[in-house]
This record gives sequence, C-alpha cells and structure tokens, in this order.
Amino acid sequence: MSSGVAVSDECKSHFEDVKKGKKYRYVVYYIKDEKTIQVESLGERDASYNDFLRDLQKAGEAECRYGLYDFEYEHQCQGTTESSLKQKLFLMSWCPDSAKIKKKMLYSSSFDAIKKALVGVHKYIQATDLSEASEENVEKQLRSTDRV
Repeated sequence: MSSGVAVSDECKSHFEDVKKGKKYRYVVYYIKDEKTIQVESLGERDASYNDFLRDLQKAGEAECRYGLYDFEYEHQCQGTTESSLKQKLFLMSWCPDSAKIKKKMLYSSSFDAIKKALVGVHKYIQATDLSEASEENVEKQLRSTDRV
C-alpha cells in the first residue's frame, strides 16, 4: 500500500552522491508534513556507524526515520588467502517501538516510495530497536547475501 508521500529530488541527488560519488557515508531522511520525504542529515565520508545511529535517533524516541548507509567490511572468499573490501548500500526503516502508531504506519507505507526512488540499494532493513539496528546485526544481514 502506498501512502502518496513523494520523494524529493534532493533525496535522489544525495543518494547518487553516496552511491557513485562516494561523497558521503550516509543520508538520513524524514517525512515532512506527511507529504514529502526530505534529507535531514548527511554523514561525511569519515563518519562512523555510531554517528549514523545517533543521527537516525536525533529527533527523539517517538520519531521514525529512513537511513541510507554505505557499509564497508572485509570479505574473504572460500579457498583464498586474501580478503577484499566489500561495500554495500543498505536502506533502513527506523521505527522505534516508542513511536506513535500513526507515524509508524506512515513510514511503513511510504517505504516503497523511497525504495523505488533509490535504485541500487543492496539490502532493506527494518529496525524497531537498537539491537536490530546494531552494526553487528546489519553486517550479518549484508554478509548473508555474499557468495562464499
């Protein structure tokens, strides 16, 4: 089900900055006035995963957000001695349990709109608490799509 929320052009251009330009590490999006998805904050290329989580939760416990992150990790293929650096983009829907039902419904019904707008994301993750959004959990989910 679609909510009718539009994705701003700014969202798409910053997505390209992360994906192709490697200009930023992450982008945090929010829904403004229940009408458009806008950019709330950008993480510089040297920003950490903790910075991303902090920005994702900056608006408070009752707020939902979307976060796009360019995740890097070491990967070693079976039968090889070298490991290579893997980069995968993931889009997270952050809707904490403490958020109001109406807000959660708006964000979950608008998730498809942002998914369609940001072409080239490897994994979509829905998180309702910090354990689901943790770096370890995200890396595990991203590794599950690797070939061994």
